[in-house]
Amino acid sequence: MNCLSLATLLVLSVLHEPTVPGQGRVLDGAIELPNPEQKASLKALDEERKKLIKELKEACAAGQKDLAKAPVQKVLDDQVAAWNKGDLEGFMAGYWKSDELTFYSGKDVTKGWNATLERYKKRYQADGKEMGKLTFSELKIEMLGDDSAFVRGRFKLVTSKETPQGLFTLIFKKTADGWKIVHDHTSAG
Repeated sequence: MNCLSLATLLVLSVLHEPTVPGQGRVLDGAIELPNPEQKASLKALDEERKKLIKELKEACAAGQKDLAKAPVQKVLDDQVAAWNKGDLEGFMAGYWKSDELTFYSGKDVTKGWNATLERYKKRYQADGKEMGKLTFSELKIEMLGDDSAFVRGRFKLVTSKETPQGLFTLIFKKTADGWKIVHDHTSAG
């Protein structure tokens, strides 16, 4: 059940029976005290409300976590879409455009956005090379705070000649330009 549904149920339960255990209600100027059967019913209703409040808090917290991950997921989705259109510059838009960007792959360390772009061009856009179809799977996005995230997953690249695949670990930072990959460690296997 989502956050809004639980909140609605909670409000409706309060409107349905305005009294709380141990209190009476005022009818025509006179106080009507609950009988023992009503007290038991009110106590059960109060327990149900407490349970709904707990579920509401948990659902809202989970929803906020998912909401926080959405911009990071969008960067990854946009990268896959750009790659599969042959748009390497669009794919690179997900990376931090800085000389401090780091890309680790195998025994190689590439530093800087421009160097990373050139690496991709040599591997996938040089003569006789192709970009193929990219997919990401088994994504795990872990928010490390309001402005950083840790992402793990698998990639698979299908080309006419081969199908490289492997694991990757990404570190994202929220920058003035939005969420960007500041470190990429990719290993094919």
